[in-house]
Amino acid sequence: MKRIEIEVAEGGERLDVFLSHQVEGLSRSQAQRLIETGMVTVNGVVTKPGRLVRPGQRIVVVIPPPEVPRLEPEPMPLSIVYEDEDVLVIDKPAHIPVHPGPGHPRGTLVNALLALRPQLKQVGEEIRPGIVHRLDKGTSGLLLVAKNLRAHRHLVEELKARRVYKLYLALAHGLPTPPQGIINAPIGRHPKERKRMAVVEGGRPAETRYSLREALGRCALLEVEPITGRTHQVRVHLAYLGHPIVGDALYGRPSHLLDRPFLHAHRLGVFLPNGRWEEFTSSLPPDLEAVLTAIRNGASP
Repeated sequence: MKRIEIEVAEGGERLDVFLSHQVEGLSRSQAQRLIETGMVTVNGVVTKPGRLVRPGQRIVVVIPPPEVPRLEPEPMPLSIVYEDEDVLVIDKPAHIPVHPGPGHPRGTLVNALLALRPQLKQVGEEIRPGIVHRLDKGTSGLLLVAKNLRAHRHLVEELKARRVYKLYLALAHGLPTPPQGIINAPIGRHPKERKRMAVVEGGRPAETRYSLREALGRCALLEVEPITGRTHQVRVHLAYLGHPIVGDALYGRPSHLLDRPFLHAHRLGVFLPNGRWEEFTSSLPPDLEAVLTAIRNGASP
């Protein structure tokens, strides 16, 4: 069981809506089920989903342990950039989650990998076999996958020691000043909106380097290197800098030009388990290239 305690700062929302905003991964329908089954109390009292929350109330949510979804192989087309006996490097398309989770129990990259290489089922965590790092659902680009336990241990250690080079291309609103620099600001869970991360006092140390690749009027195409690996790090840090990523509705605003953040894992460098350093590159996918063309032709982001 997971127990979450929330002190209400601002009221006015229905309880089920409030919880869906405050508890990461909890949908409104899931919140309703928890409330209706007595797993939520407001000031120690079981209540109804439609009750309006008020400032100063203390809400306790008890979440039962999630059922581990049964991982089924699902054949899907995958772009393999590199493969040897130890690792795979995949060019992940946008809109595909890396592994199953709330709201997407199947249709993930892991399901596709199990259809492609069934032996991955024995590598790493049960819910994300072979996975050593992740990309957000809306992010495209290069992803490392371990094919055996020895490779998994090696890659996890390389990532932990920050010896894996990762370079993203991101289209940001505005032109950053200076045109290159380092963002060093701690990241943690947003104090009010639990589905978001934020720069917060007491957060985990986070460092991101950026440099201007191309000025595009009211936008900037940036090369961004996350030195640390925090959740949503590039998106949070660029928003904190005052230059959110185009299309990032969570940390900036939606765009009429695309239906996801303009963020692409462009380059990846790693010491493979065999000791050899390799670098891989992924070109921008067609949807992102189309956005750049539109903006170069005068479209607004």
